[in-house]
Amino acid sequence: MVLAWVAALVLLLSHLGDVPLRDWDEGLVARVAEEISLRPFPGQLLPTLWGAHYLNKPPLIHGLIAAAIQLWRSSHGPEVSRQVPPEWLIRAVPAFCSSLIVPLVALVQWRLRPGDRLAAVCTAAVTLTLLPLMRHGRLAMLDGSLIAAMTLQWWALLSLPHQPRAAEQRTWGIVAGLAGSAMLLIKAPTALPLLIGACLLLARERRWPLQRWWPLLGWIGVGLLPGVLWHSWHLLERGPEALTMWGGQGFARIVNAVEGHRDGVIVPVLEVLEGGWPWLALWPIAMVAALRQRHERWGYWALGLTLLTAAAVLPLRTQLPWYSHLLWPAFAVSVGPLFAQLIRRPNQQPIWLAHALKWLPCFWMLAGALLLTLQGELNLPATITTPAGLALVVGGGLLMRPQSSQRRLGAAALVLLLWFALFGLFSSQLWLWELQENWSALEVLSGIKAQPQALARAPVLLPQQDERPSLNWYLGQELISGRKGRREIRTGEAQRLVLSFDNPTNDRLSCTLLHKATTAKPQAPDLFRCQPSIKAQRVTRRPGSP
Repeated sequence: MVLAWVAALVLLLSHLGDVPLRDWDEGLVARVAEEISLRPFPGQLLPTLWGAHYLNKPPLIHGLIAAAIQLWRSSHGPEVSRQVPPEWLIRAVPAFCSSLIVPLVALVQWRLRPGDRLAAVCTAAVTLTLLPLMRHGRLAMLDGSLIAAMTLQWWALLSLPHQPRAAEQRTWGIVAGLAGSAMLLIKAPTALPLLIGACLLLARERRWPLQRWWPLLGWIGVGLLPGVLWHSWHLLERGPEALTMWGGQGFARIVNAVEGHRDGVIVPVLEVLEGGWPWLALWPIAMVAALRQRHERWGYWALGLTLLTAAAVLPLRTQLPWYSHLLWPAFAVSVGPLFAQLIRRPNQQPIWLAHALKWLPCFWMLAGALLLTLQGELNLPATITTPAGLALVVGGGLLMRPQSSQRRLGAAALVLLLWFALFGLFSSQLWLWELQENWSALEVLSGIKAQPQALARAPVLLPQQDERPSLNWYLGQELISGRKGRREIRTGEAQRLVLSFDNPTNDRLSCTLLHKATTAKPQAPDLFRCQPSIKAQRVTRRPGSP
């Protein structure tokens, strides 16, 4: 398990600074963290964005990133005080927090199947090689840290023995509550529903009488105090607008499609279908096995956690790809023991399960052979496709062998080669493919910074589209974008720097091209310096002046 955690750290922390920050979330997280790093205690506990109250998310991860920024500045001296902190520094803290999911999911499996060492190790291996978990965990976002806290809470609740003593209730209740506090300080609206759902699953097991619940709930409440106290202070300091963090940014996403993200349940379903390979082939078998073993602890919790996280994600009217992150820990808990059975092949195995697992390595071999055959047409580096294809071919082939030692070797080859495929992806410029969906902020940034005198005198307008938080972050100032930018152009009363795909000259403005974007796709806007035209200028004449 420790080895799997080290492997996760290598995946998550390597080459973090090779690509710029992504819009929207990374740019926002970075800016909020930097503003926290520049403010004294306790004011830094109330986050701001460009000086205004930041009401989107609580500041736990932002504060940890801010601490990393302060440490970086203190270690490099005053020469970096005016520099933008590097991308690897902004992403390192969330990446480290996300790495904890690998050992934590294995610990959850260990509680569900005590003594089944192979199932716990296989669960860690599945988690380690899930592309969505590892990829999103590398970003300066909150989702990886959220599911690490959620899984810690599951482990604490599952660690309570059949008849817990007072000391055990205190220890594990406080740990579960602290994990809930972390969730309250990462993404507040998800914390209480997930905690209540996990407690209801535990209660339905009926492992101890009802009266024994009150001390446990009390200790969970003690653990929740840090999160509750921060939100209470936030409400006192900022008044009713603090509730935006719960209503406007939280529960509103259940009933409304925020910012046009109205694709509904299709988004998380597609994310699971696209990102769960090669383990997705095991998931339907795992669900059937869990249903048949629903009266045993693993089957009950595999089904329960899958339903709990699905209930937290699928009903949302607003859907973004990373919301499906909540689904992956339950996925790994369900699939891990099936992977272990592929290796172990127990004699006391149901016939239907033996037949279902018998053909799975063959399917992996065919998929791997197809990948190796078509890799030249995929426009992907061989450092990604070759290990991935060999993982399925070699691992699948050895998992079909009758000798237990060869099956173990096949499982190790499968996991290790998949790890190398992910490392090859993260070593390339391709892992953050959303950057290809919009023009490069860094290209535009170079054109703006080439005009330091104009930048010092004039604000930058981005009238033809909404805000680009990453460009704001790199530039160190907030661009005037969208409708407000178009209004500034129509006014035409002062000099402006304008990012536009066409020349914005009109009756009130005279614009000069300062920087021409390259022909890269998607095309970036050009940079213009605009000032009031002669016709629009009002000349005040004094008596006697020429």
